[in-house]
Amino acid sequence: MLKLAALQVEKMSGQSYYVLVASIQDQASVTMSRYLMNKKEFSVAHRFTATEETLYSFLFENIKLHISDKNMLFMENLDDLYPEAKAFVFLSKHKSDSSIPTLTCHSTGNYLANPFGGNPKQIAIAWPYLQKEYMRTITLHRSAVQGYDIVIEATHHGPTSLKKPVLFVELGSSEKQWQDDKAAHFVCDSLLSVLQKNGFSRCSKVCIGLGGTHYPSKFNQLLIGSEFGFAAIAPKHNLESVDEYMLSQMISKSVEKVTHIAIDRKGLGNQKERIMELVKSTGLEIMVV
Repeated sequence: MLKLAALQVEKMSGQSYYVLVASIQDQASVTMSRYLMNKKEFSVAHRFTATEETLYSFLFENIKLHISDKNMLFMENLDDLYPEAKAFVFLSKHKSDSSIPTLTCHSTGNYLANPFGGNPKQIAIAWPYLQKEYMRTITLHRSAVQGYDIVIEATHHGPTSLKKPVLFVELGSSEKQWQDDKAAHFVCDSLLSVLQKNGFSRCSKVCIGLGGTHYPSKFNQLLIGSEFGFAAIAPKHNLESVDEYMLSQMISKSVEKVTHIAIDRKGLGNQKERIMELVKSTGLEIMVV
């Protein structure tokens, strides 16, 4: 029987702020942070080093903006800088060969190696309701950014070892979109509206997802159109690396209890029989979509 020990995390009520994370290495991050400084009155309040600083705004007392010259995928030290953080929300570019205008978000983690930050075979902590509220908000108001696809991504890249939930909020998929002020403003305003709410509810049902593509359309529909939220998602190309150890992390590393495992019935490839046997050992309800 797979051990499903609940993740021990601090109660959200005992923490005092969210941290938006930006990097000057990332053009979309620069566009979004510039908007927050120029229009939302975030200004420097503390410098950690010559290249890392915290910005505050009197308009958003429960939010801090961290700006660094480091690559965001490798920022594993944020717990030390922000011990009272509720979550770390990274403002990032999204890049794809298609260059399709896209707004996306995802949790982080590595199913095997770590070519893009984080530790090998380590999943970061997810916050399903935070992701769900952000995706619902931008979907509801998507007419403000016509021409952009809106979709979640599977869990990938670093950082992976932070002690608080991690969510990447991304603007893409090419340099044109990274510099799109209108879209950047929309992302920031949507995110701020979510984070300003007086306390979060919780998803009544929480899945992990197995199978499908990097842009898991079936899981995306489930997230937007139902009561389900998602913790980690492992796409088809990562399933070979999903063993009992990794599945246990996917289930336990969520601030909300995982209740279901969502399976993309056509997206398991040659791992279908092994994965179906593996998930039976969890005791969780299995939902095939």
